[in-house]
Amino acid sequence: MARVTGRANAPALTNATLLAGVRELAARDPALAAVVARHGPPPMWGRPRGFATLARIVLEQQVSLASAATLYARVEASLGGFTPATVGAAGEEGLRALGLTRQKARYVHALAGAVSSGALALDALHRAPDAEVEARLVALPGIGPWTAGVYLLMALRRPDAWPPGDLALHKAIMRADGLPRLPASAEATALAERWRPWRAVAARILWHGYLSDRGARAA
Repeated sequence: MARVTGRANAPALTNATLLAGVRELAARDPALAAVVARHGPPPMWGRPRGFATLARIVLEQQVSLASAATLYARVEASLGGFTPATVGAAGEEGLRALGLTRQKARYVHALAGAVSSGALALDALHRAPDAEVEARLVALPGIGPWTAGVYLLMALRRPDAWPPGDLALHKAIMRADGLPRLPASAEATALAERWRPWRAVAARILWHGYLSDRGARAA
């Protein structure tokens, strides 16, 4: 079995190691096994590394993915690209005119400045351990553990990344574990400890189950 070790900077997930992680988790956790039995293995959701992805994750904070995608597309089209240069040239006021809130305009503009100045070397993050990536990202305004965790999980494809505070994951854990109430962020993070060193695989399983069940209910 292609097992990921507990080292600080495990190799990025591949389709093969994703399936290996799914098999291992299903074998040792009945709750996840039930989700996999209902819906099959999760997709290898991923995003490109870099500024545009990280900025888009900032836009996704506390709003629906659909709303964030619409806003991102508007900004990208209006600026002629979503890059540190175009965002820096637009300034906070220009971003606000395109629909960003005051806070998110400040956060995205600060991120563009950090990347342009070299204060944040995004291209080098894929070589850094998870804890170092998180520390570098959360040092910037508006980037907290959830944003850093999603970037680690989706863009860097780290096998043990976990985005604390993700509401969809909390709902999925509540259903999978049969909990009487929605777990708080710290509680959900503690519950996820049992899935090391495959927490990012567990997150994909739970997201897959949550989205599949929601789609079935809507249909």
